Amino acid sequence: MTKGRRLALTDAAALVRPRDTLACGLVAGQPAGFLDALGARRDLEDVVLYTGLLLQPYALLQTPGVRIVSGFFGPIERMARAMGGRVTYIPRDFNGLERLAMDVAPRVMLAVTSPPDADGYLSFGVHAGATFRPFHAAARDPARLAIAEVNRRMPRVPGLPELGGNRIHVSEVDVLVEHDADLVTIADAPPSAADLAIARRVCERIPPGAVLQFGIGAIPNAIAGILAAEGQGGFAVHTEMISDGIMRLHRAGAVANRKPLYDGVTVATFALGSRALYDWLDGNPDVRILPVTAVNGPAVLAQLPDLTSVNGAIAIDLAGQVAADTIGDRQYSGTGGHEAFVSGAGSAPGGRSFLCTRATATVDGAPISTIVAAFPPGTRVTTPRHHVQWVVTEHGAVDLSVLDDVERPRALVELADPSFRAALRAALR
Repeated sequence: MTKGRRLALTDAAALVRPRDTLACGLVAGQPAGFLDALGARRDLEDVVLYTGLLLQPYALLQTPGVRIVSGFFGPIERMARAMGGRVTYIPRDFNGLERLAMDVAPRVMLAVTSPPDADGYLSFGVHAGATFRPFHAAARDPARLAIAEVNRRMPRVPGLPELGGNRIHVSEVDVLVEHDADLVTIADAPPSAADLAIARRVCERIPPGAVLQFGIGAIPNAIAGILAAEGQGGFAVHTEMISDGIMRLHRAGAVANRKPLYDGVTVATFALGSRALYDWLDGNPDVRILPVTAVNGPAVLAQLPDLTSVNGAIAIDLAGQVAADTIGDRQYSGTGGHEAFVSGAGSAPGGRSFLCTRATATVDGAPISTIVAAFPPGTRVTTPRHHVQWVVTEHGAVDLSVLDDVERPRALVELADPSFRAALRAALR
């Protein structure tokens, strides 16, 4: 097949066989135009699409001959599965999703890119993730297809030359299609009083010059806001996801990026936030987007002194086990980089991880405790107790890694909402 062919969306979608395998990235790495065109076909018999965090309720979800294998559930996957759709979850972390794509080698690899620059290079923009290396592998294989959906609204974000530069040349891609669409955005949720209390407890324990990793949500953004407002400086950033909070740290002059690995630049494997964030990233020389294993890999994280990881949790039991991707036996999100950064911070020199959760959540209009005596049957543990360090709620912070199996349950009870502590102590007895 001639490389660099430009096709209409319907013609490109026609290249998918009735029985086939495909893969694409998460969120901004998802080619919505191509997937819509594919969903209009009525001859698909057994097509498997590997992806995650679906952007929208694609018609593919209602096509009997299509199965979605998701590495990270979002609202669309949860809704589709509840309605009986053919959506399954594959229990892999973000690193593992890249290995999966290399091992399974789907015949069709999909990506969203910027238009070609003057030299003919397409930028993967804000998403390298688990599909950057598999896309290049497909482009080199004459038995496979690498299809790029060119979106003029995709920023150009550089990578590192030795890691592929977060780009590919037009002459290497099998097919290009065009589909302009706004990148998915998420608004900053205003932090609650509990969120701010948690954020302040974490900030008190972040040393000067720490290498920062922030997960998604109000608490990490609140932490970034506090650090930026306090005028602290000299931080470095090595994170799975770049959010608006990271942008604010940069704009506040708080990021020096002095570190033994990827010195001088903020690195991540994808970005998700506001349109202002994407505009800031466009051509930004202070940021690099890298393949996920170059960011989340255990050997990579072990090289980062004072690596400080901030992530969330849905529930924590009194043994210190963490559920962050399931609610009971229901898949809610995914492993992502959660466990990788918790364990990675534990292996880094002077590293520390913080798991942050409000002490209560509201279910059916009533408060429940997020610190529980034991998980409900069917709950999957995202991060095991032997990797957990700091647990933080609005009521306190405790480093579980220095506590034994008698001390840690007692300490966790004190992090719970006062109205639930008596029941938790009774469960201990």
